[in-house]
Amino acid sequence: MATIPYRIHLSPEEEGGYTVTVPALPGCITYGEDFAHALAMAKEAIEVYLEGLQKLNMPIPRESLESEIDAVVEVSTPADV
Repeated sequence: MATIPYRIHLSPEEEGGYTVTVPALPGCITYGEDFAHALAMAKEAIEVYLEGLQKLNMPIPRESLESEIDAVVEVSTPADV
């Protein structure tokens, strides 16, 4: 069994939580009630998606992580904003 990294995209929802998509796996979408839950649900959704591909004898997509990566950083401001 191999370990394959996949980039995920988390979109905050108005009612709370996050919708998670996996750009390399079209249609692989899930939801988490908070950030940690969204990450856990993403992992589970990806595993189920890949199992489905395997059952259909389809290739497992691989993603190059050498391209852009989104991240969020928090910084201190010189004054209250």
